[in-house]
Amino acid sequence: MIQTIDLRGTPTTPAALLAAVPRALTTVTSASDIAAELIADVRARGEVALLDQAERLDHVRPQHVRVPAEHLVEALAGLDPAVRAAVEETIRRVRLASAAQVPPAVTTTITAGATIRQRWQPVNRVGLYVPAGKAVYPSSVVMNVVPAQIAGVSSIALASPPQSRFDGRVHPTILAVAALLGVNEVYAMGGAGAVGAFAYGVPGLGLDPVQIVTGPGNVYVAAAKRLVRGQAGIDSEAGPTDILVIADAGADPLLVAADLVSQAEHDELAAAVLVTDSVGLADAVAARLVTLAATTTHTERVTAALSGRQSAIVLVDDLAVAAAFSNAFGPEHLEIQTSDPEAVLATIENAGAIFLGPHSPVSLGDYSAGSNHVLPTGGQSRFSSALGAYTFLRPQQIVSYSREALQAVAANIAAFSKAEALPAHGDAVTARFVDDHTAGKTSN
Repeated sequence: MIQTIDLRGTPTTPAALLAAVPRALTTVTSASDIAAELIADVRARGEVALLDQAERLDHVRPQHVRVPAEHLVEALAGLDPAVRAAVEETIRRVRLASAAQVPPAVTTTITAGATIRQRWQPVNRVGLYVPAGKAVYPSSVVMNVVPAQIAGVSSIALASPPQSRFDGRVHPTILAVAALLGVNEVYAMGGAGAVGAFAYGVPGLGLDPVQIVTGPGNVYVAAAKRLVRGQAGIDSEAGPTDILVIADAGADPLLVAADLVSQAEHDELAAAVLVTDSVGLADAVAARLVTLAATTTHTERVTAALSGRQSAIVLVDDLAVAAAFSNAFGPEHLEIQTSDPEAVLATIENAGAIFLGPHSPVSLGDYSAGSNHVLPTGGQSRFSSALGAYTFLRPQQIVSYSREALQAVAANIAAFSKAEALPAHGDAVTARFVDDHTAGKTSN
């Protein structure tokens, strides 16, 4: 079912490892043309385009693109008590973890009369995307909304695709969690069109453009986020999920296989990768995958994901090479199931979220760890990070100098301006130190 990539005895340079990384043929780049068309359609035709796209792609034409307030109230009233309790506990945990991501304001005194204040200013308005295709993700409502609220964002809009089995409404559990969190601006729109609507606005709906678009989705959502970057900020390109497990001979093959399957059930393009220096573990996990794939609920989806070119069992000479391969892969989710996970962790540079030991599965992070599950996929963790309160914050430097403090560096500024052939820069400083008559000032 799952392919084996044997890297034992082969070069382990960063370039060689990057070339060995398994990836799906369907990439964000390949989805860009379609995503661009959908975005352009929304910009040109607004609400009508969103309705037409819903009918074509979600197989239902919603009665309302903007969700009426009563739908939110009804959904919250009908929320299963057990689900509500689970959601409320996850909200509590994610709030705690998100609060730790807000840096304090800091004032640095450079010299007497010269200070630089560093403050973290939230954006005013964000658009949060919650997928609902092959599965429903009320947990993603929590993961999107809570960090934005902790950061101090004052205007939050949320979008999720309309559901044919609910007469074109957003899934009631998603609506219920939005209501629980106090989000009342919700739209029944999905995919690249929703991302475009957030970035450029839809006047006919009263949907104002947002400053940042966040949230996971399929490859077209990821492509759309790449396309609108510049018009709006984004968190990362969170497309089809991936998991990489580093494990040694002491790992439990059943647990490793179960964790690979847990992510493979998201999408046929999901990547499930085991990297190990143990042939015995590799063989045992491969056998377990066959059994689990045949008996899990989403057998066809899991089998397709595990059989795809993006999934593999990778054999390496030792755990140092395993860590180097993981850094080249840049996993969304990294599990370390080794005899000394902390030692391996010390060599890890790139990962969206890291799970240590046999009792910290990715599923824990998906729901109840307190960490955020909106993570960079497709190798994006090599330069992007998980969604957090910091996603919605901008560091701003506030400079305050007295006359005396400025005078102390005036000669330096003049020297720089001369060296760069920008004399007006220096003149703007020296103008502050001439007498009133020379400066052309008048007095009453």
